[in-house]
Amino acid sequence: MTTTQWRLLDSGLKNSAENMAIDEAILTAHSEGKVPPTIRFYGWDPATLSIGYFQKVHKEVDMDALKERGLGFVRRPTGGRAVLHDQELTYSVVVREDSPDMPTSVTQSYRVISSGLLEGFRRLQLEAEMVPLESEEEKAQYESMGSAACFDSPSNYELVVEGRKVAGSAQTRQRGVILQHGSILLQLDVDQLFDVLRFPSERVKERMKKGFLTKAVALNQLREEPVTMEEAVDAFAYGFSKGMGIQLVRGELTEDEKRLAEDLVNSRYSRDEWNLKK
Repeated sequence: MTTTQWRLLDSGLKNSAENMAIDEAILTAHSEGKVPPTIRFYGWDPATLSIGYFQKVHKEVDMDALKERGLGFVRRPTGGRAVLHDQELTYSVVVREDSPDMPTSVTQSYRVISSGLLEGFRRLQLEAEMVPLESEEEKAQYESMGSAACFDSPSNYELVVEGRKVAGSAQTRQRGVILQHGSILLQLDVDQLFDVLRFPSERVKERMKKGFLTKAVALNQLREEPVTMEEAVDAFAYGFSKGMGIQLVRGELTEDEKRLAEDLVNSRYSRDEWNLKK
């Protein structure tokens, strides 16, 4: 059986609007058959709070606190909850729904992509495991505390180390294409995250922050030797290749993708009409 070739992109640091626009541009180009399935790694400059497509800004985000700290802000095209992208490696996976590399069900596609993440963590000598939330007992063990923060509990087939969530992912499907992106935390600034989210009271905020620390963990809290961004990219590129049974070939964005990404920055991801719309 031949191994499918996928494109590997390493975009480095981009701002919030650029990062979301590039992911969507790749999705569009792939849907039109112009580019192969793609895995992209990137970081954020400035550090950014992203919220899920369905989240309500006025209820869940303190925009004044965000501005005071000079943080970026963007609404993702995918679901899920708020993520503070700071010291992390972000990945995105773009592949057709009917690809032979990908099961059709949403849950099973998470499982396949998480297999790649799992092998990446193993490459870094970390014993991660996938969480199948199938039984009531498993669901209760990882139950969310109800905060707006993504890392407060794992979804089906997300990854935990020593019971704490180490990678958070979200998915959308458009034009017959899956876009899944997610955060692999290298460091975690819990105080900053909770300072830019809204809570009913200070007491609730402190209780949820305390609980969050038992449910989320960053990669470099688990290792004696810190992992650099470059080491993380190499480890997870290897992981996706091994875990998903694909061949990754380093590439670049096409001129078409760059143009479309620029249009999407200007028409969508840098505009209040998109970011603050709910």
